[in-house]
Amino acid sequence: MTTAPAYADAYGAWKRDPAAYWAAEAAGISWTTPWERIFDPTMGAFGQWFAGGALNTCYNCLDRHVQAGRGEQAALIHDSPMTGTVTAFTYRDLLARTEKLAGALAALGVAKGDRVVIYMPMVPEAAIAMLATARLGAVHSVVFGGFAAAELSVRIADARPKVIISASCGLEPNRVIRYKPLLDAAIAMSPHKPDACLILQRPQAEAPMTPGRDHDFVAAVDAAAPHGCVSVLATDPLYVLYTSGTTGKPKGVVRDNGGHAVVLWNSMKMIYGLDAGDVWWTASDVGWVVGHSYIVYAPLLRGCTSVMYEGKPVGTPDAGAFWRVISQHKVKVLFTAPTAMRAIKQQDPEGKLTKAHDLSSLDALYLAGERCDPPTGIWAHELLGKPVVDHWWQTETGWPITAGFRQFGLFPFKPGSGGRPCPGYDLHALDDSGQVLPAGTTGNLSLRLPLPPGCGPTLWQDDANYRRSYLADFPGWYRTGDAGLVDADGDVWVMGRTDDIINVAGHRLSTGSMEEVLASHPDVAECAVIGARDDLKGQTPMGFVVLKAGVNRPEADIAAELVALVRDRIGPVAAFRDARVVARLPKTRSGKILRGSIRKIADGEDAPVPPTIEDPAALDELRVLLAE
Repeated sequence: MTTAPAYADAYGAWKRDPAAYWAAEAAGISWTTPWERIFDPTMGAFGQWFAGGALNTCYNCLDRHVQAGRGEQAALIHDSPMTGTVTAFTYRDLLARTEKLAGALAALGVAKGDRVVIYMPMVPEAAIAMLATARLGAVHSVVFGGFAAAELSVRIADARPKVIISASCGLEPNRVIRYKPLLDAAIAMSPHKPDACLILQRPQAEAPMTPGRDHDFVAAVDAAAPHGCVSVLATDPLYVLYTSGTTGKPKGVVRDNGGHAVVLWNSMKMIYGLDAGDVWWTASDVGWVVGHSYIVYAPLLRGCTSVMYEGKPVGTPDAGAFWRVISQHKVKVLFTAPTAMRAIKQQDPEGKLTKAHDLSSLDALYLAGERCDPPTGIWAHELLGKPVVDHWWQTETGWPITAGFRQFGLFPFKPGSGGRPCPGYDLHALDDSGQVLPAGTTGNLSLRLPLPPGCGPTLWQDDANYRRSYLADFPGWYRTGDAGLVDADGDVWVMGRTDDIINVAGHRLSTGSMEEVLASHPDVAECAVIGARDDLKGQTPMGFVVLKAGVNRPEADIAAELVALVRDRIGPVAAFRDARVVARLPKTRSGKILRGSIRKIADGEDAPVPPTIEDPAALDELRVLLAE
């Protein structure tokens, strides 16, 4: 069933009068000073939202819910199969802990506008550190726990934090990652030195402390006086989040306070259909934008209960881990990455492990991070019997560009589509000269300026690079860097980064469409297609597939079937003749397949190990395979 008219009404209301639309949504946020202008086009690269207004994001996440009588409701449930513990924090608990940590940071000299780097595993203290920093009007920069020292160092050098909050270690299946040596090395390499570090000692691997610089997290919090909220301008930064895989000067995406709070509060109901008291689980990490927006800020702004999970989709202990969490905590909506579903599907293709768990609380599954291949979306839909919604956004936007909207009634299920543009986004596919393409034609997915509230208004101390990276190619537009199309119904199909469109003998072909065909094979769990250099045709596609658990047919037979499938469904023009079975695909820790690295190896180029890689050995295996 579709209620497209409800979506059309909402989208039309925004388009007719953006200022009135966002003013109405902003009423859901508590402001210390009303804004003077909904949108000021003279500020920043393309303008800024709620100019002159003031608020505190932490107050909106915690204090106001306690004051409204929701203090005893669970705010955060920390579920850690790594430690075998489950800990629930009410809104009152979370507020008290945040007030004390804010006091500890203030005692170390942190004030409005100062930066705090947070380098922590998936522990409650990570979320509390973000909220405590925001409480002071300071700016946090979370770095994914376990990032290499060199990568952490350049982020420290760029953000120039007064204090760093870290932990002694992080936990992975069958191993402990000691964070403190990485932190010490990063500080030694950085030209900027923090005044102090707060270190959370975990019993799995306690760390030696540096006298005069390092302070015990628990002791500092215990000794601190609670600290109140500091009001900041809506246009002041809340956080800086560095995009992964940077080299040289990192690209720090800035998030403001006002627009961020408004759109995240709105998105929980509009997109996900949730309101105060509902249980929500984002299976991601606070080091990524998904964790910022939808583990910490959006659910707490809305008054929901947010599940924070320290574990994996498989191996902690098995491929039924997600179903256990949903059942145990009565999760209403799960938001995770397609790679998590593919990992579960690979280990338990028939979904037998769902039988041991009551999943009746689950209303919908949302996927983002990279395009969900249709076979995985269909598998999850049939297994769960619930809506599966793929949606698309970026670190830079901070909230979904396209989605399905539970508030309006979901659109018909279209596996492979990322949904329709959220109110606030005027989205089109452009050709390389910046002209709007007709429906159904693949091009550069771009957003007409101005961007809506919540999107990054600039890069940290680098307006020029922001304009060069996102605004210069198509004047008047923000270029997403993704390739795709808008179909006749208005549904958006994101086929990959623009450099994943390959040129085969003059034909522009999407590697994403080829991956869709490979993923439809019954033996394939996940796959990647890249364009390898070819002296005659420019590029030729090369496919890599991981098989489902238990498949023991000859690999040559499967490869031949895959080549035939692509030839049948896309045509001989694809020139697809090379499909290879691999044990695993190289991925980032957030689950994105490192297609660029695979392409470099295939082309015989140097492919340095990215700092975001989950398992470096996967790249070595590919080097060996492609050298044969």
